[in-house]
Amino acid sequence: MNHATFAGGCFWCTEAVFTDVIGVHSVESGYTGGTKANPSYREVCTGDTGHAEAIRIGYDPDQVTYDDLLDIFFATHDPTTPNRQGNDVGTQYRSAIFPHDAAQEAAAKAAIERNQPNWPDPIVTTIEPLDEWYPAEDYHQEYWEGEGRRNPYCMAVIPPKLQKLRKSFAARSKAASAEA
Repeated sequence: MNHATFAGGCFWCTEAVFTDVIGVHSVESGYTGGTKANPSYREVCTGDTGHAEAIRIGYDPDQVTYDDLLDIFFATHDPTTPNRQGNDVGTQYRSAIFPHDAAQEAAAKAAIERNQPNWPDPIVTTIEPLDEWYPAEDYHQEYWEGEGRRNPYCMAVIPPKLQKLRKSFAARSKAASAEA
């Protein structure tokens, strides 16, 4: 199994999208890119630790490529707003890719160029060194499948992202394939 690490705003929202992708076997919410060891959610939310809310995706490259994951990433969040996704503001909500090796770094750079024509403003997604990974607290894991469907914020933000995935990447969506 290969891994990809992305930050695209609230990890509840990005986790929900990638959990629905064929070939993705695990999605873990967590923190990376900061300076404090073992940060808590409350600490990350202050913006003082430098961490991003991120997801670590475990995937089968025979079923979904890293390039596919990058294209889904760029299509399902706004990569043109620095340190912001919707009402979530701060460095912890930045759009960032944390490559696991040189090939992923090259693919990330190519994906930015490939996806730029889809956006009216410049893509500001950063490519950052993969740093220590800290899993988020248990209650953040699989959030959409549990508490998220009762959370008004999630109900407003996640369904449009899932609809975009299922429309634009129907062949890659578990739910869209099940409906076909």
